[in-house]
Amino acid sequence: MQTKFSEAQLADPATKRSNEILRSCVHCGFCTATCPTYKVLGDELDSPRGRIYLIKDMLENNRKPDEKTVMHIDRCLSCLSCMTTCPSGVHYMHLVDHARAYIERNYKRRWDERALRWLLSKILPYPDRFRFALLGAKLVRSFRKFVPDARLRAMLEMVPDRIPPASRNDRPQWFLAEGQRIKRVALLTGCAQRALNTDINDATIRLLRRHGCEVVIPEGIGCCGALTHHMGKTDDSHAMAAANIRAIVAELDGKGLDAVVINTSGCGTTVKDYAHMFRNDPLAANAGRVAALAKDISEMIADIGLRDASHAEPLRVAYHAACSLQHGQQIRSAPKDLLKAAGFQVVEPRDSHICCGSAGTYNLLQPAVSAELKTRKVATLEATQPQVISAGNIGCMMQIGSATGIPVVHTVELLDWATGGPMPQPLAEKPELSV
Repeated sequence: MQTKFSEAQLADPATKRSNEILRSCVHCGFCTATCPTYKVLGDELDSPRGRIYLIKDMLENNRKPDEKTVMHIDRCLSCLSCMTTCPSGVHYMHLVDHARAYIERNYKRRWDERALRWLLSKILPYPDRFRFALLGAKLVRSFRKFVPDARLRAMLEMVPDRIPPASRNDRPQWFLAEGQRIKRVALLTGCAQRALNTDINDATIRLLRRHGCEVVIPEGIGCCGALTHHMGKTDDSHAMAAANIRAIVAELDGKGLDAVVINTSGCGTTVKDYAHMFRNDPLAANAGRVAALAKDISEMIADIGLRDASHAEPLRVAYHAACSLQHGQQIRSAPKDLLKAAGFQVVEPRDSHICCGSAGTYNLLQPAVSAELKTRKVATLEATQPQVISAGNIGCMMQIGSATGIPVVHTVELLDWATGGPMPQPLAEKPELSV
């Protein structure tokens, strides 16, 4: 794609990077075949190619974002399926991230949109605030049909029946390896996950310890910054990411680390991109060190090798591939291979490359498109007739779980169970599975 940025514009590192990305696009349109929003809406401007044209025009002309451009950029899930499909290697993620930050700086949204986005940015990344908000929302959830705003109704509908108390395991501390220590790893405990499902981190710690890892929860670690990053709130997201970088580097330069383990794939995609996010910052070198150490829990266990996996029942497991794992991190086989090695019968749904519609805050900000994608995803998962659905991202788990009676658990919970841990609670609550 030909671009016409001025030398002055290209002096800005973000614009220079976007120019490189735009020039790599050859207009082929392969991305439209796998774009979820294009499949649902059928509008060229709701495809990656269409959004690329809008972003190019906006950035190249230093144009104030208009309502039309903002609407189509907002509708992007950042599922990154287009990056997997693209034969030219267009790095759409960095381009749309720049566009969102540009919109955040230069476009004044309606007051209710500004208020909603501010509220999400001040609650979701903070586990205690989020847990308190969930408890309050649970009290008024039964009145949600009277709420006029579809986005607020979507928030109330996503409130789980059970809100767990805070887990002591999420506090700064360390856990000794069982048997001989082979690795020392830091665990990114996340933010929303700590309020929605504490079993995931607990299972991760047990699984890592059982596989010879000393696990440390660093002092000062928190939200990775993804939730605010994808809303274009760069100052907020970089502040959170910087705090994580400092916390992890303190451990790295202290007793040392072999990896930073992440069990929420949306967080993993962001942490692995820290080197890019901080490329022009004094933290650049340390950001690169942290990014290089980041591993999804499935990567970590696959590297070590699954041990003594003979304790679980051979259930039929439908594996849902989270977009941030299969497209963002290009991890496709490890979770399925581990589940099979653990004795589970693994099946995959049709169109497994298509997003479920969760996408961070997307299901709260774009409820109509999200609901359609959820309906399609649940239908394909249920068509495999599974006894349990497995995923590697809390957002996907909440999205899918809100529309099916089939238990939805994190992949790490099944691996923990198979190697000697407890049966995941959603399975234990099913009498026919509690054997």
